[in-house]
Amino acid sequence: MNRLKLILTVLLLALAAPCAMLAAEAETTEEKAELDVKEIIFDHLGDGYGWEVPFDHHHRMPLPVICYGEGGWHCFSSSHLNNGATYVDNGVEFRIGGLDSEYKGKLVEIVDGKEHRPFDISITKNVAALWIAVILVAGLLLWLANFHKRKQFKAPRKGLGGIEGLVTFIWNGTVLPILGKNAKRFAPYLLTVFFFILAMNLLGLIVVFPGGANLTGNIAVTLVLSILTFLVTNLSGNKEYWKEIFWPDVPVWLKFPIPLMQIIEIFSAIIKPAALTVRLFANMLSGHMIVIVLTILIFIFSAVSPWAGGGTTVVSLLFSIFMMMIDVLVCFIQAYVFTILSTLFISLALPEHEHSKEEIKHTAEAELAKAEI
Repeated sequence: MNRLKLILTVLLLALAAPCAMLAAEAETTEEKAELDVKEIIFDHLGDGYGWEVPFDHHHRMPLPVICYGEGGWHCFSSSHLNNGATYVDNGVEFRIGGLDSEYKGKLVEIVDGKEHRPFDISITKNVAALWIAVILVAGLLLWLANFHKRKQFKAPRKGLGGIEGLVTFIWNGTVLPILGKNAKRFAPYLLTVFFFILAMNLLGLIVVFPGGANLTGNIAVTLVLSILTFLVTNLSGNKEYWKEIFWPDVPVWLKFPIPLMQIIEIFSAIIKPAALTVRLFANMLSGHMIVIVLTILIFIFSAVSPWAGGGTTVVSLLFSIFMMMIDVLVCFIQAYVFTILSTLFISLALPEHEHSKEEIKHTAEAELAKAEI
């Protein structure tokens, strides 16, 4: 019971921060005819050149801006660009594109009164969050490895025991049954993918530093992860895999002179990473969006009537807590589903005998069914 109270308290505090941040934004937009809900949602879900300060929407924790444009390389703090300010570095003006700009939310340089995009390699919020996730995953797994190096067969406890339980679960439940003798070869990549996605998902649920960046809700991040699985799959494929693509076991008239089946197989290989990309991106983005929309409803109904606002606050808060609890579960499920699908794609690139594909598919489908439940 005490643990349940602690969890609910943490969730309430986690929701209080975005509510306060959105309230601040609502106050700044009171002068406008109506609240721009779309702009608020995508502002909180998107990337930025600084990290939002809790309870203060107008200031951000600065991050380094690094770009190459007029006059060569430029490097300065993003604090100079807060609230639409213009900053001059070595005679060149820089600012963040406004709502009416072609480059909204992006760094631009002003040349002859016109906006131009420089070559931008700035450390944005998403980039910094990626490094935090990398350091977190590397630190936890190296800590686990060092424990076993010192203690050998002694089982770790508490948080470290939970990490080892996840490693064992992925190894015994997914990698080993599907890949068999190839399991050790691909386990480092698959375990890294699982923990990296899980860390990004969980950090995204925290609204204050070092969390708050919706990494897996960014399609560029999920696309890179899917491309890595695509490369691992196809670069490790054996001759049987490539034979199935370029000369599949079907009647000759389906593959020559018109390479119909070859085209289908090639598209199938390309669609696999696309499915991984969209699945992870859509599930994580929708969870964050629902919580933000529920919070914004408070301010929309408050503008109509104080009584309506009070009733909506209670309902929105309860539903937001429920959605946050669901999101924690979804963080684990989506990391697991991405890992098991990657394992399946790799295994299909390493067929060993006539019935191996069917056996692999049956095992993977059974594991996926468990995950979906």
